[in-house]
Amino acid sequence: MKFRLEWKHKLKNNEKVQCTSEWISGETAIQMGEELEASGKGSELYFYDEKGTSWILKEMKKLLTEIEEDPHEVTVYFDGGFQKETYQAGLGVVIFFNQGKKKYRIRANEMFDEMESNNEAEYAAFYYGLNILEDLGVKHMPCEFKGDAQGLLKQLQGEWPCYEDVLNRWLDRIEEKIKALDINPTYTVIPRKDNKEADKLASQALEGKEIFSKMLIL
Repeated sequence: MKFRLEWKHKLKNNEKVQCTSEWISGETAIQMGEELEASGKGSELYFYDEKGTSWILKEMKKLLTEIEEDPHEVTVYFDGGFQKETYQAGLGVVIFFNQGKKKYRIRANEMFDEMESNNEAEYAAFYYGLNILEDLGVKHMPCEFKGDAQGLLKQLQGEWPCYEDVLNRWLDRIEEKIKALDINPTYTVIPRKDNKEADKLASQALEGKEIFSKMLIL
């Protein structure tokens, strides 16, 4: 999670100037807050997250202690594959996240029946990624979603309309899940070459190779 600080900086003539920091990590924010308070030049100090929730320094320290063991700094790569002959989809997801002082990677895939198109497979893959986040206990935090499904990501951003009923139903499911998890999503369209791992997992699912692994990244 990223935070920004707001405080009033006391000048030598006792005049106070309202100041705001850039978006920084929680640890850096606490260090900066402690130094401001120790200097005596900072007053009315508040920390804000990307949703606008605010904390004082004592509350901020407690918050970071509480979320330290929860998954955070979450990035999800997703991709869907489709077999026209069988109307089956392969769903592939790669998730990076921090927990405690460690960083992990999850690789997972799943086969899905009764798909209508490759586009629908992409929506199903995104939803599959959300279900894994739910199982991990990811809630109330920013998450970045990366994929080469430009149409889906632009629709989730509200930039492109969706005219297909089947895809609109998937969009409704996705948006309901995002709301239920209370995550703050950002969407990044990436080239297909940068999404090879999720693509491979989707292909392996279509070949009947089920994968779910969690690896500590050193």
